[in-house]
Amino acid sequence: MNKTPFELLKSFQPFKELSNLVMVFSIITGFQVHTLPAQDLSALYERVSPAVVVIETEKQEIESSGGTSVEVTVGGLGTGFLISDTQVVTAAHVVQTAKKILVHFSDNEEIPGKVVVSFKNADVALVELIWPRKNPVTVPFGNSDEAKVGQQIFVIGAPMGLVNSLSSGYISGRLQGKKVSNPFSKVEYFQTDAAINTGNSGGPMFNMKGEVIGVVSYILSQSGGFEGLGFAATSNIAQELLFQEQILWAGIDAYLLTGEMAKIFNLPQPHGILVQKVVFDSPLGLMGVQGGTYTATIEDEEIIVGGDIILEIDGIRFSTSDQELRQLADHLKKRKPQDPLVITVLRSGKMVELTLNK
Repeated sequence: MNKTPFELLKSFQPFKELSNLVMVFSIITGFQVHTLPAQDLSALYERVSPAVVVIETEKQEIESSGGTSVEVTVGGLGTGFLISDTQVVTAAHVVQTAKKILVHFSDNEEIPGKVVVSFKNADVALVELIWPRKNPVTVPFGNSDEAKVGQQIFVIGAPMGLVNSLSSGYISGRLQGKKVSNPFSKVEYFQTDAAINTGNSGGPMFNMKGEVIGVVSYILSQSGGFEGLGFAATSNIAQELLFQEQILWAGIDAYLLTGEMAKIFNLPQPHGILVQKVVFDSPLGLMGVQGGTYTATIEDEEIIVGGDIILEIDGIRFSTSDQELRQLADHLKKRKPQDPLVITVLRSGKMVELTLNK
């Protein structure tokens, strides 16, 4: 009969005996087990914590009750970190559909911000401050490819609204998606046992040099609280997407329709993007793209229905193939802000063409 993790833990020798075993092993082999002294971690915290910010947001949400739906404004809270006097990195899900962003600094200064780049799958975003931060304390990115499982790290954020809280732990795994050339599907995460809770999202994961090697993303939990399984997007993926790909933020949250789901929604092609939410003053919001109006549960997954389904962007039909997504990404990268944008959507069973002219 298989033992549970707790039963396996109880079967271990007492901690004192285990410590003695490690000491004997160290003497015999000359190997030493090192942990960072508390005072060193404290000094690192003092150096980098002023660069960590709290991000307050306002979003529009759909609430359904008794067959009717209403749009309500809800507040949100996340974390980010300053990399220049005007740039803050955070998690995409913190700001993806925010209609208002306010960045709070440790000295109580507040500066509004706007999203400029966001990748939902990788869960990384870049926020630009409306005016520069005076005397900014910034933190550098480290090379996440050099990080190893078992390496000590620490996280600073605002769990449950408790600002500039520190938790420490280790990298306990690395999760990588399949190798793709298009930026929409690139993902790579560190798994960690450092405590992460609501409000930590978007905060920095530091190595012991004080370099950011991850952007805190999400947790796996049955209780809703932290259970030792936290994840952070790696710094190399974040830098590649935010500063090399630099596909401008569209201002929508969307759901991929493919396979049977595409058939259920009567798509005239194999794939499409069902628009869930739209930020009014975003590029797609200004074009008139419409979000959903009702929540529905399909195969145990809750989605917002009734919105536009995006089929084409500038004549490039949406597809899930790596080659075609790369083509779309290259096209959007080359597009200049003053260039017109044409999007074809399926709305109430009819094909509608929307144009943005600047």
